[in-house]
Amino acid sequence: MSNSASVPSSKSKAESSQPYETTSIKRKRGMFQKDLQRMMYGFGDDANPLPETVALVEDIVVEYVTDLAHNAQDIGSKRGKLLVDDFLYQIRKDFPKLKRCTELLSMQKDLDKAKKAFEVDEEKLASIE
Repeated sequence: MSNSASVPSSKSKAESSQPYETTSIKRKRGMFQKDLQRMMYGFGDDANPLPETVALVEDIVVEYVTDLAHNAQDIGSKRGKLLVDDFLYQIRKDFPKLKRCTELLSMQKDLDKAKKAFEVDEEKLASIE
C-alpha cells in the first residue's frame, strides 16, 4: 500500500505558496540590467557579467520584491491601508535587512526635517526683505 495519498505532492505545495503567480502582469525585462550589473560588480562579480546571469538575478529580485509587496498588502488589507510597518513586519526575521531599512527610514526622516527647516528659513528671509 502506497502512502502517496497521505503525502501532498510537491507541485500542489508549490502552487499554494505562490498564489500571485497566476495573476502576474507582464513586465518589461531588462529594466534593471545596468543597475544590477553595477551591483554585481560591486559584490565581486566580473565588470561585464553574462547577460543570462543578469537576467536571472533580475528575475529573482523582481520575484522577491513582488512577493514581499503582495504579502505586505495582505497584512495591510486587514486594516484598510498599506503601511511601511507592513514591510518591516515581513522582514522582521532577517536582522541585517531590518536594521538597514530602519536606518534608511531614519535618514529619510532626518532629510525631511532638514528640508522643512530650510523651507521655513527661506520664507522668513523673503518676509524680512
